[in-house]
Amino acid sequence: MTREQYILATQQNSLPRTEHPQFYPVGIYGWRKRCLYFFVLLLLVTMIVNLAMTIWILKVMNFTVDGMGNLRVTKKGIRLEGISEFLLPLYVKEIHSRKDSPLVLQSDRNVTVNARNHMGQLTGQLTVGADAVEAQSKRFEVRATEGGKVLFSADEDEIVIGADRLKVTGTEGAVFGHSVETPHIRAEPSQDLKLESPTRSLVMEAPRGVQVNAAAGDLKATCRKELHLQSTEGEV
Repeated sequence: MTREQYILATQQNSLPRTEHPQFYPVGIYGWRKRCLYFFVLLLLVTMIVNLAMTIWILKVMNFTVDGMGNLRVTKKGIRLEGISEFLLPLYVKEIHSRKDSPLVLQSDRNVTVNARNHMGQLTGQLTVGADAVEAQSKRFEVRATEGGKVLFSADEDEIVIGADRLKVTGTEGAVFGHSVETPHIRAEPSQDLKLESPTRSLVMEAPRGVQVNAAAGDLKATCRKELHLQSTEGEV
C-alpha cells in the first residue's frame, strides 16, 4: 500500500458517519384530493343555483320594500290589490274596501263570520250559505243608516219591527198562528182590507172598544154559521 492510499484510508475512517434524514409528505394527495375538489365544486354549484332561485322567486313574487305582489304594508295596516285567496283562517280587526269599489267575500261553500270573547268562546256567528243566511247571537238588530233607529230586532223573548209601516206583498197575505196586537190595521189606497179565518173563529177585542171604518166603500161581515155582535156595558 502506498503512502497516499494509507493517508486516504485513514481519513475516510476518521470522518463521522452521518445518516440522511427521512422526509414524510404532508397534505392530501391522490383520490382524497380529487374528492375534496369535487365536493368544493358541488358546493359552489349549489350556492349559485340557490342564489339564482332566490333572485327568480323575488322577481316572480314581486318583492319590494313595501310588500309582496298585491300585498302592500302601509301605516294604516295591510292593503291588498286585486283578488286575494286565503287557505287558512284570517284574523283581523277591520276589513274595508276602497271608497269607489264594493267589498266582496266569496266562497265555494259558504262564508262564515265568527265573533269570540277574550276567552275564545263563540258569541256570535253569521253564515251565508247557498240555501240560507243564518245568524246566531243573543240579539239580532237591523238599524237605519240615519239616526240609528232600530228597524228590526229579535231575541228569545220577542221580535220588534220598528219601521213606520209593515208591508206584506204576498198574494196570500200575512198568516199569524197566535194573537196579534196592533193599534191600527189599514189596507193600501184603492185596495180592500180583508180579515179572514178559514177554519176557526175571528175575534177582535179591545179594552176601550173596536172601531171598524170604511171611508170610501162598503163594510161586509160574513160567516158560515152565526154572527155575534156583543156589548158588555152598552148596546149594539
